[in-house]
Amino acid sequence: MNYFITGTDTDVGKTIVTYVLGLLLQEQGHNVGVMKPVQCAGEDAEFLVNALNIKDAFHNVNPFYTEEPLSPHLAFHRAKKTINISQILKSYQILSECHDLMLVEGAGGLMVPLKKNYLVADLIRDLDLDVIVVSRLGLGAINHALLTIRQAQDYGLNVKGVVFSEANNCKKGLAESNNPEAIEEYGGVPVLGKVPFMKNLSRTQVIQKCKDKINVRALLKKPSQQKTKQLVKDDQQYVWHPFTQMKDWMNDEPLIIEKGQGSYLIDTEGRRYLDGVSSLWVNVHGHHHRDIDHAVKSQVNHLAHSTLLGLSNPPAIELAKELVKITPKGLDKVFYSDSGSTAVEIALKLAYQYWQNIGQPKKINIVHLANSYHGDTLGSVSVGGIDLFHKVYRHLRFQTIKLDFPDCYRNQDVDQALDNLEQLFQQRHTEIAAFVVEPIVQGAAGMIMWPKGVLKRMADVCRKYDVLFITDEVATGFGRTGSMFACEHEDVQPDFLCLAKGITGGYLPLAATLTTKRVFDGFLFNYKDLKTFFHGHTYTGNPLACAAALANLKIFKKERTLTKLAPKIKYLDKSLKMFYNLPHVGDVRQRGFMVGIELVQNKSSKTPYPYEWQMGAKVCQKVRERGVILRPLGNVIVLMPPLSISKEELKELLDVTYWALELITGE
Repeated sequence: MNYFITGTDTDVGKTIVTYVLGLLLQEQGHNVGVMKPVQCAGEDAEFLVNALNIKDAFHNVNPFYTEEPLSPHLAFHRAKKTINISQILKSYQILSECHDLMLVEGAGGLMVPLKKNYLVADLIRDLDLDVIVVSRLGLGAINHALLTIRQAQDYGLNVKGVVFSEANNCKKGLAESNNPEAIEEYGGVPVLGKVPFMKNLSRTQVIQKCKDKINVRALLKKPSQQKTKQLVKDDQQYVWHPFTQMKDWMNDEPLIIEKGQGSYLIDTEGRRYLDGVSSLWVNVHGHHHRDIDHAVKSQVNHLAHSTLLGLSNPPAIELAKELVKITPKGLDKVFYSDSGSTAVEIALKLAYQYWQNIGQPKKINIVHLANSYHGDTLGSVSVGGIDLFHKVYRHLRFQTIKLDFPDCYRNQDVDQALDNLEQLFQQRHTEIAAFVVEPIVQGAAGMIMWPKGVLKRMADVCRKYDVLFITDEVATGFGRTGSMFACEHEDVQPDFLCLAKGITGGYLPLAATLTTKRVFDGFLFNYKDLKTFFHGHTYTGNPLACAAALANLKIFKKERTLTKLAPKIKYLDKSLKMFYNLPHVGDVRQRGFMVGIELVQNKSSKTPYPYEWQMGAKVCQKVRERGVILRPLGNVIVLMPPLSISKEELKELLDVTYWALELITGE
């Protein structure tokens, strides 16, 4: 229950409102702390500290001060000072640990810039505080208050309510008496009360004059658990969850996520959880990133959706251009869809039809690895090799050629597998259309990591025997392995590149299948020849998703994501070694920010735990007790946090995972 006090404008009485709220809360027995993170001239912070008898170190209460009464970005620039947001967050953390309720007063309004590309609204979001809007009562109050409320909500901030401040002792008319009701009706947030004009009043007099005018109880009211209970009930009654044994789910207490902020997910009870798997490997720059938020909101003001069948739209065009720029050389055309499964399915169909179109009808077979996973549509299931997921659909799948490939833990004979691949192509290349792989890291198979050179040799064999090479980078793309794409590690240029998951930064469903001009030209025929690629999805090239993806790519450049990732990868590599100290950790596999920790019943024999023991699931359930979310792959614990995770958060993720493993697998 901490609050950020902002105003519809400067000089609307934020400090007085903060003071009055602090007094009333103290009167009810609360240990109230205050903070004025940024102050340009004046003595507001000193006034609050003295008037509320606050004993905290003043450098934490007001970490940044400058003397000119200007907008902070200008005042601090002129003073040749820099506002350090990390220092503000640290000071806030120190103060919040000393008090049971914090009131943080802003500088000016929500859209006031504190520094380049950082507004007061961004600070509120980073502090994760509810907002109290202070408004004057006179003419213009409705417009200013509603604009502030709308802007706060557009930023994803929760507006707790509006407090009116009678900053001036002026005559009140019809506007003043009707403004509160209008703002409550049109703004959709409660009016918490009015702070009357006060001058030279004692502490006791202020309390006496204000206690019946401000609804302090609304600030102290804890969220009702009834909402969560109803959501749980409705979920179990109506929702069928993917990859979930619903009998277990129906007997469990579901975790319902309501918000996201940075590396954290927040449930309906306000509990925070470190997102250790990037919400199933999709989140890249953290939840609720303002640049992607803005891109989606801006796009929805223009166009939410228009078909790509016979039409186009600017975001789809711009994104295709950018994807061609950043992907391996030779990939010149982009075909959109909406998931990793469909991206692979499209590549398979394109590869198959390409050979039919150009007059090589015998090239119909698809080669894939026996322990592969490429998605859940029937085409992608057909090139999958994990019985747990695919066996039940064996009569629905089309025939393929499966190539045995070692897991590199129990079987390390990779060279033999590659020799077998070349021998297969040598003997049957005239009937093989394509070879599809997950490059370098096979995710769903248990985070199998390939030795250096494997991907390159596969690509070379495909070139040698004229087999189209499909790389499924749904999981490995967009920085997960330390490079933008896994193919870059070995300078591989595939014929098809399948992308999804991280393409929009974890915001909206979107996928892309990139291919070469050679393949594209294999579909350029006269209309009457019926050699068009008759495939498409209703939401193909959706403008909102493409706008999110464009913002995602811009953030990679703007925030130098991959450069900043490199030291975190080194830290992760070093820290993971401690997991080998645990008696039931058989193997720890890592490539970039993709980690698999394999649990075994017997370390010496590498004997796995029986599937029905659910050891991985138990570990992932345990970490929730300490605010971490993980999801296993059988006996393999997967760590795949957002690329933006801080080193401190990464340490927390590792420490909690180690703790849970030690408890669950203990002798």
